[in-house]
Formats: sequence, C-alpha cells, structure tokens
Amino acid sequence: MADYQSLKALHASLPPFSPSVPVALLPYLAFLLLGLTFALAFYSSTLPKNTFPIRETAVASIASILGGFGVVALFCSVGVYV
Repeated sequence: MADYQSLKALHASLPPFSPSVPVALLPYLAFLLLGLTFALAFYSSTLPKNTFPIRETAVASIASILGGFGVVALFCSVGVYV
C-alpha cells in the first residue's frame, strides 16, 4: 500500500498536460492537411499510367500520411480526443 500512496503523491505533484499544438489552431490545421490530401489524390489520379509506379506510390503515401494527421486534428478540434 505504501507504493500506491507514493505513486498517488507523485501523480498529484506532476504538472497538467499541455498540448504542443494550440487547440485553437487545430481546425485550421485539419483543413490544411485534408485539403492537401484531396489535392494529392486528384494529382495522383491525373498521373499518366505509363510512368513508374514509384512516383504514384510516393504521392499516395504522402497523401495517406497527411490524411491520417488531418483526421486526428479534425477529431481533436471537435472534442473527440484520440
């Protein structure tokens, strides 16, 4: 029980969590990241089909990463903290 009490005291003494990105900036960040995702998806759909698939894969990977971070920023901006 002494370990629990010491951990509880340590927990109470720690500073509260503060996000590295301001919460007021999240909607704009989500809009920017998701806008770039859709722009890259459009660009990927207009690439000529006789090129190397490496270029298409790189564009799709960047769009996927931007879309993932954009969705997380969008969820956090509406109060669903994931």
